[in-house]
Amino acid sequence: MRLLAGTNVRGNDASQGQALETSGHAPCFGIAGLQLAYGPGDNLARIAAEVGAVARRFPWVRMVLLGELCGFGANPDHAQCLPGQAEDFLCDLARRHDLWLVPGSLYERSEDLVYNTTPVINPSGKVIARYRKLYPFAPYERNVAAGEDFVVFDVPDAGRFGISICYDMWFPETTRSLISLGAEVILHPTMTNTIDRDVEIAIARASAATNQCYFVDVNVAGDLGIGQSVICGPGGEVIHQAGVGREVMAFEVDFAYLRRCRERGWHGLGQPLKSFRDHPVVFPAYAAARAPSAALNALGSLQLPDA
Repeated sequence: MRLLAGTNVRGNDASQGQALETSGHAPCFGIAGLQLAYGPGDNLARIAAEVGAVARRFPWVRMVLLGELCGFGANPDHAQCLPGQAEDFLCDLARRHDLWLVPGSLYERSEDLVYNTTPVINPSGKVIARYRKLYPFAPYERNVAAGEDFVVFDVPDAGRFGISICYDMWFPETTRSLISLGAEVILHPTMTNTIDRDVEIAIARASAATNQCYFVDVNVAGDLGIGQSVICGPGGEVIHQAGVGREVMAFEVDFAYLRRCRERGWHGLGQPLKSFRDHPVVFPAYAAARAPSAALNALGSLQLPDA
């Protein structure tokens, strides 16, 4: 299965992920994470102003990522069908500024269920995928249904991105599944206002290091969250950690650097994806071995880096 602009993949289909063709891809890709200090209620107009400001100030930025549920806050009463009025507004915003837009998440109403859903919108203003949070924050995120699919998508001349939301990262299988589908960057909108934020920062760093990926964890601030977003590189290094208030975090993903880390190890050290791929162990938690992954198979052999 070739993963094109955007693909929702059911959990038991993860083995079908194909390796991303990297020839001719640009080495860097500009992303702006927006840690916004808003409260509950309709924040769409203020989000539009912030995205517009990023487009004017940082013309090299090609994607904007916002925090979880920042559009309306954490009240399922704001749930709406997708597509719907709010998503249409966000699609127009992406189209006007010619940006990839991952606008945090929205509560989505689908028949009798409510999901915590992240749309992925391309620069033409088209929704190419929607990701439903696999692990709602039970028992606190009440009456929110769990999603079933993984989402990865390709940006032409850049690389492959995967989506997870907040509590998902506490389950390392979610990130590893996205990596097995070929993801190189994990986009992770978050809404955290509790004392475990320092633990989440540690999980973000560990997720980046163990999966040799960029991990972009954007929290909300103000009345909705306590900020402290973190952007990690493929060795688990902290590229930036935000404070507790509003912050615009513009940075570049260096895909050439990421692929070199996967090929040779971070600073010529561990190559965990290859070791994971090559070990035949059956994990007691799953009573199964690792599923085949074309993306991991494409990494090359596990050997000492040469001169």
